[in-house]
Amino acid sequence: MTNAFNRLAPFIQEYIYHHQWTELRPVQTAACDVVFDTDAHLLIAAATAAGKTEAAFLPVLTVLHNQPATSIGALYIGPIKALINDQFERLNDLLKSANIPVYHWHGDVAQSRKNKVLQNPQGILQITPESLESLLVNKHKEILRLFGDLRFVVIDEIHAFMGTERGCQILCQLERLAHLTKTQPRRIGLSATLGDYSMAEDWLRSGTDKQVITPKVEAGKRQIKLALEHFYIKQDVDESEATAYEQYIFNLSESRKCLIFANNRTQTESIIASLRRIANQKAQPDIYHVHHGSISASLRQAAENAMREPNNPAVTAATLTLELGIDIGHLQRVIQLESPLSVASFLQRLGRAGRRDEAADMRFVCAENEVSLEAPLPEQIPWQLLQCIAIIQLYLEERWIEPIEPIKYPLSLLYHQTMSILVAEGAISPAALAKQVLSLSSFAAISQEDYKLLLRYLIDIGHIQHTEENKLILGLAGERIVNKFQFYAVFAENKEYTVKQGTKEIGSVVTPPVVGSQFALAGMTWEVTEVDFKKRVIIVKQVEGKATSYWRGGGGTIHTKVLQRMRQVLFEDTEYSYLQKNALLRLCKVRELVKKVGLDKQQVLQLEKNKCFIFPWMGTVSYRTLERLLNTFCRESLEISSIGGVNPYYLTVKLGKGKGQYLHQEIVSLCEQRIISEALVSYAEAPEMQKYDEFIPYPLLRKAFIYDHLDMDELREHWIS
Repeated sequence: MTNAFNRLAPFIQEYIYHHQWTELRPVQTAACDVVFDTDAHLLIAAATAAGKTEAAFLPVLTVLHNQPATSIGALYIGPIKALINDQFERLNDLLKSANIPVYHWHGDVAQSRKNKVLQNPQGILQITPESLESLLVNKHKEILRLFGDLRFVVIDEIHAFMGTERGCQILCQLERLAHLTKTQPRRIGLSATLGDYSMAEDWLRSGTDKQVITPKVEAGKRQIKLALEHFYIKQDVDESEATAYEQYIFNLSESRKCLIFANNRTQTESIIASLRRIANQKAQPDIYHVHHGSISASLRQAAENAMREPNNPAVTAATLTLELGIDIGHLQRVIQLESPLSVASFLQRLGRAGRRDEAADMRFVCAENEVSLEAPLPEQIPWQLLQCIAIIQLYLEERWIEPIEPIKYPLSLLYHQTMSILVAEGAISPAALAKQVLSLSSFAAISQEDYKLLLRYLIDIGHIQHTEENKLILGLAGERIVNKFQFYAVFAENKEYTVKQGTKEIGSVVTPPVVGSQFALAGMTWEVTEVDFKKRVIIVKQVEGKATSYWRGGGGTIHTKVLQRMRQVLFEDTEYSYLQKNALLRLCKVRELVKKVGLDKQQVLQLEKNKCFIFPWMGTVSYRTLERLLNTFCRESLEISSIGGVNPYYLTVKLGKGKGQYLHQEIVSLCEQRIISEALVSYAEAPEMQKYDEFIPYPLLRKAFIYDHLDMDELREHWIS
């Protein structure tokens, strides 16, 4: 064992001997050196299953053992409840013989357990950002007692927070804690999927004066098994018969410990219902589970337990709720339906398998509806297949992962933190409120004038009230917002109906089906027997057959480099080794098609009378910018009657007779004119994109949209080059 091992607390050394570790992993040794020998923040960037959690907590627990804190000593912030629950069990196991308690705190934890922390704050507290916000608001006067001697903050899966309002919320919370306690705990960030370490280091140190050290650890060579297959989905098929697509996925997962990732909840429900039906027809056991945000906590826990159970097959279909670092034991295979949105997501999902020094086995399955040869060209291109290949190749060839851009104007969060501080303080002068809020690093771009505009607007709409003593307090309209538990989250939540079978909770749905109708949830079919609209409860009974449920899914942002690599996939002749028979045939077919129509030589094609197709090969933000450029400057000159398409793959433009030949040159000409993004948004326009945007004055919303959601520079670079 290394010198780092000798510096660890005796109970940790005992734990290591008991679990027969032969040595500390390189990332663990490096983390110990940083924690023990410096006062810097620490970024632990290493592959999945490299021992990042232990790398953070072995030295942190040693420090707390040697010098016990007089309050909570370490705060662990996780993105999802399931990950916190998982880490809670792991830490409890490690701390069995230590005098350091560990508590977890989120919406599913009983109040009696939370009271133990409040009564005797010590050890480690594992928490979500939403629950931490609740503490800052409701226990404001006790923050010093709870966190006065806080030494460390561990932020898990920091890539899931960076570039989001939720991540900005965490930074605000940590800076507010530091302000209230007059302490500056060291921060430790963990991630397996970071492309640009410097961006993550900047994020981690925000609002502090400490440097961040990222140990350079050589990643061991990892074996990966990849396969990608493609299917056409026929319309008007007998639902009692398994399709080739469903049978293929059944065969991939049969008698295995297998995780199926889908990009939305509807897909998870549909595939598990299909697999369960096939297994039933074959008289095989029901080993199928669904795991997403609308499934009840008990059923999600049942799925996690089944996946951890050694030597027993289990198949769970999940959204990103199981993408993050939950240890689900010996997973034999990961199946991805359609393409993940990003290389980062691909790596996270790949990392679920191969955690015991075995090859990581991941199978992609793309499906598309059968399309007529008479359909418009863009509808004949298998976009998901191309995106899968592009994402795989970007990782295999370059080890590239998307950089995460910071938000410049997180205005919804600005409203949220303003109201949160007001609730906690009770009454505060405008100057003191502005000083507190604008000192938070997440709001560095917000000027004094911007903030004055917001405060005046909130007073006008009754969210804030000005007292005779020149103090600001909550207004009646504001109280209605902050007095709901949903206030603590900066992301919008649907008001869903709870689905129950008797007293057992199954999950929730957004829209209540009518009595007698059927829908799918938790991979099973239910018939509605009663709807209580007042209590928002749906009573159901289980029935045979396959039904569907539909959840509106967020599209997400796709990076330009992914689209550029998709274009290369379409026009190069490479036959990628992981493509299965159908996928290779489909790729060859579409390559022939696009070369035949000349898409390899131009981005704008006029294949129908007065209709042009634009293939931008740019990411979500630049696509949005191009669409606005055409709408703003070309409507009249090109007599455009409609602009549509699928972001970010293609645009369909209907325009005046004979105008199509000028479309490409018009775009280039506009890019050469040095038009700025501000010119693409009208003065009356203020897109509401985040939870509290409806309470933001229009001039600020407009500014945020311009800076955070448009990119003329990238558009210009792409079309002029």
